[in-house]
Amino acid sequence: MFFLPIGILIFILFILFLPILFILGYFHIITIGFEKLGFSSEATILILLLMLIGSMINIPLTKRKLVYVEERSFFGFLRTTKLRPSGIAVNLGGAVIPILLSIYFLTLIPLNSVLVPLILMIISLKFLARVVPGRGIVIPALLPPFLALGFALIFAPDFAAPCAFISGVLGTLIGGDILNLPKARKASSGLISIGGAGVFDGIFLVGIISALLT
Repeated sequence: MFFLPIGILIFILFILFLPILFILGYFHIITIGFEKLGFSSEATILILLLMLIGSMINIPLTKRKLVYVEERSFFGFLRTTKLRPSGIAVNLGGAVIPILLSIYFLTLIPLNSVLVPLILMIISLKFLARVVPGRGIVIPALLPPFLALGFALIFAPDFAAPCAFISGVLGTLIGGDILNLPKARKASSGLISIGGAGVFDGIFLVGIISALLT
């Protein structure tokens, strides 16, 4: 299933900023960080590209249904009814790919070094995430990366970069998305995407800031 409106916008922004990304890669601002995490500069660009393209793809976890959703515009004076898919899905770019990267990083560092930052991230994002009717679960984009950065530097300074990535990704997905699913399903009759539009920006920034942290 494709989540077109936000996904296309993100993809267009990526195309516009693609030259900047390559410039950053050329000056090793981002790529040096990922190289220290075990990735080449080419693999770094590929990972960022796959995450952005994957943000348009939602993989259904429950049976999909089409429901009528009422939308308001012009300060609530204009109401329109649209047919939208409902159910729960997992976003390829905002959940599946970051989870696979987190599993890889977990093989590189001691498990106990990431437990405390991960638990703190889960608790923090559980209460900082907001359920917005019509949009689903929303988390300010800068919260996950900077919280993960702070917790990693305090509790795992020797493995700060991979720890920030793992705790940032898994903490956001578990605490922000999964633990708030019951509230989100009550507030929205549309599609709820784990790692989707409301939290994708935060997940994406976690990757970049974790790389820069090295």
